[in-house]
Amino acid sequence: MVTKLSVPPRRVLVVEDDTEIAGMLEELLTDEGYQVDTAADGQRGLHLSLTRTYDVLIIDRVLPAIDGLDLIGRIRRKGIAAPVLVLTALGTVADRVAGLDSGAEDYVVKPFEIEELLARIRALHRRHRDATRTLPLGAAEIDLVRRKVRLPDGDEVELSKREFQLLRALASHPQAVYSREDLQLMVFQEAAAGSIVDTYVHYLRRKLGRGAVRTVRGFGYRLGQL
Repeated sequence: MVTKLSVPPRRVLVVEDDTEIAGMLEELLTDEGYQVDTAADGQRGLHLSLTRTYDVLIIDRVLPAIDGLDLIGRIRRKGIAAPVLVLTALGTVADRVAGLDSGAEDYVVKPFEIEELLARIRALHRRHRDATRTLPLGAAEIDLVRRKVRLPDGDEVELSKREFQLLRALASHPQAVYSREDLQLMVFQEAAAGSIVDTYVHYLRRKLGRGAVRTVRGFGYRLGQL
């Protein structure tokens, strides 16, 4: 009997202060099969990008709290490699150059054609997916396609769906400390609250060793070392 691995949902973050445009994008992308989060200002966008994992980020240039280009710079300095599409009314050559130089992969000027925008988002997601089939885990690595951890000695450890999702969330931002509430929201949205995060941390440690996940007392968990 062949076991079919479930495909993880595609996730997009839209940082846009125009509520009409943000709502339209959320509806369009949801219809395309994406899970969509929205933020109306740069500060909220920064928080979401640092605490959740996304396949594509769509960021307006002119935002309250933190400007769009500043937001992209902060995201890149934190080591987040998810592709960024800038969506803005600022369309001069100098504006485009500034957006791409800030760390964005694509730049779309408002007003835009919906089908072209969706095609650009699909292309960004496809290139990013093909370029990130493994994720470093200290001296080991996570095989994102086969849902296994390849240890430094070459041995492989297979993970359950939930174990894989939890480890991937921690490894996506290896310096970050996540509260149990953050991890509950990121990995176990439909599960009952309580000790489920602690339970799956225990499962990961049992398979990979106690050092795989570190406890930060009073805060939560962060990625450890194998």
